[in-house]
Amino acid sequence: MPVVLRNARVLGPGGWHDGGIAIDAGRIMALLPPGERGPHGAREIDLGGRLILPGFVDTQVNGGGGVLFNDEPTREGIRAIGRAHAAFGTTAFLPTLISDHPAVIERACLAVDAAIADEEPGVAGIHVEGPVLAGARAGIHDPSRLRGLDGDLLDILCRPRRGVTLVTLAPERVLPADLDRLRAAGVVLSAGHSAATASEVETALRHGLSGFTHLYNAMTPTTAREPGVVGAALADDGSYCGIIVDGRHVDPRVLRLALRTKRHDRFMLVTDAMPVAGTDLGAFTLQGRTITVEADACVDATGRLAGTVLTMAAAVRNAMRLLGLPLESAARMASEYPARFLGLATAHGVLAPGARADLVITDPAVGSLETWIGGRPV
Repeated sequence: MPVVLRNARVLGPGGWHDGGIAIDAGRIMALLPPGERGPHGAREIDLGGRLILPGFVDTQVNGGGGVLFNDEPTREGIRAIGRAHAAFGTTAFLPTLISDHPAVIERACLAVDAAIADEEPGVAGIHVEGPVLAGARAGIHDPSRLRGLDGDLLDILCRPRRGVTLVTLAPERVLPADLDRLRAAGVVLSAGHSAATASEVETALRHGLSGFTHLYNAMTPTTAREPGVVGAALADDGSYCGIIVDGRHVDPRVLRLALRTKRHDRFMLVTDAMPVAGTDLGAFTLQGRTITVEADACVDATGRLAGTVLTMAAAVRNAMRLLGLPLESAARMASEYPARFLGLATAHGVLAPGARADLVITDPAVGSLETWIGGRPV
């Protein structure tokens, strides 16, 4: 049955407008002006002036709801993670595998394929973060699991998959010809956990690199005579930068400076969420190490950061509170821009006729919210 959400303020492609949305068969049929009736026989829901935002798209979800993807690279694990984050506005996400052995990577890829085939709500592909990373910038990644991009791993990453395959790698550890092969296979490439020079990053950008994973964290900084990964990322107009806005991973003043150097539509909010996201858990185990929640951050025994407890709704609120962004900008950084980065902008991250009816019904403070995926509340 068609559904009409009316008496709302809708964030459409051209900005805010009053009216509503007509939905049928999981897709948006039309954006309706005030007073216009929807299709005959549609069920009408009066939202009482609440806001409708595009559903949030999270490119980096290590876990949630008590589940770590590395520990449960299965359809059941993906389902649990997706349900936990859907409660906070995430309508499309990439289960993210932290550096692991090739057999685990292959198992995780197959699990995501199966979840998409089963139409598991919200699953848009997989993010393989590592293991081709710089040991000096490994962060919380287990150094014993890092490796080069040999033929076996390259074959796994290049196999045809359902949905998006996003790979985070250190560009200085990969040959340009291998970057070319990954891009030819449809893989989205992001730089992260890297000790690269700016010149090495620029070479990778010419060979298909299009993103940067958690900008500033685990990458070479900008200095007076070497721009590093950070400088190369901010100097490149076309690439996308994921940012963790939790007040802990990056000082908000630094992020505000970044937003002055590059177009806002090239920044994406990410959670980098761990199993504790969406729960009251105070600790979890990551590849044999105990990680605890400390003042809304995840840290190991040495105090090293190990992901976050963030949800996308909290990231949007933080972008408004800490970065001074209006809701429209923060919401697009959580939806439209990551969807563009992943090549999903025609169906995800936008409220427009023909797009999936993935949306968030909320208030101006993004406090209480209701999430719809494929035209159904979840």
